Amino acid sequence: MSDAADVLISHCRQAGQRITAPRRIIADVVARADDHPDVPEIYRRVAEIDPGISLSTVYRTVKIFASTGLVERHSFAGGRARIEPASEIHHDHLIDIESGAVIEFRSDEIERLQALVARELGFELTAHRLVLYGRPLARKARRTRKP
Repeated sequence: MSDAADVLISHCRQAGQRITAPRRIIADVVARADDHPDVPEIYRRVAEIDPGISLSTVYRTVKIFASTGLVERHSFAGGRARIEPASEIHHDHLIDIESGAVIEFRSDEIERLQALVARELGFELTAHRLVLYGRPLARKARRTRKP
């Protein structure tokens, strides 16, 4: 079990949720994912570990994890909701419209501009999500940036 899965499980306990063997496996699969899988993909990975865990158990568990703030659900255009462990470090997403890959990035300049726009419109920015959609210019030049 990964350290990230242990954190997910610990937070789940603090939220008053029971930790069953299937939830432990699902937490580990979600915590190890670096590709923002949807629930059917999480189920496929879970079933490789324990074929006795049902798709409905995965859906229910992910819903519980989301409702307690342990994971974030992202509804990117043109696809199913994608899952990632909740992060204390803010980041944004770029979606490769050809492959469906989700690329995380952080830009201090974008953060500054968003706060400036909010302030100019008379608001204090309290939260935001930015999702960019694009097509690679060239396969060789493409790079992935982690926040």
